[in-house]
Amino acid sequence: MVYESGYLIYKVLGPGLLESAYEECLFYELNKHNLLVERQKPMPLIYDEVKLDVGYRLDFLIEKKFVLEIKSVESLHDIHLTQILTYLRLSHCKLGMLINFNTIQFKNGVRRVINGPL
Repeated sequence: MVYESGYLIYKVLGPGLLESAYEECLFYELNKHNLLVERQKPMPLIYDEVKLDVGYRLDFLIEKKFVLEIKSVESLHDIHLTQILTYLRLSHCKLGMLINFNTIQFKNGVRRVINGPL
C-alpha cells in the first residue's frame, strides 16, 4: 500500500515539489487506507542506558513496524541509505522504504530496505 500510495501521488503531482508537500499527501493517502501512521515520529538515541533526544525523526512509522523515509532530491546517495538503515536500527524495525519523488520515473526513486536478516 505504501508504494502504491507514493506512485499515485507521483502520477498526480509529478516530480519537483518540496518534500513537505509529498509528506502531507502521503499522510493523507496512508490514513485513507486505515493504516496506523505516525508522522515525524521522534526517535531517541539510547547511549549508556540514557535516553537522548538528539533530533532524529522518522518521516513515517507505519503500523509500528515499517519505516518510510521520503526525499525530493536530485538523486539518492549512500548517505540517504545510511540514514534509513540507522532509523531502522534505532526503531527496531526490520523493513523500510526510501522514496525520492524527484525522479523522471517513480520506480527509479524507490529503495526497499531491510535491517538484518528477516
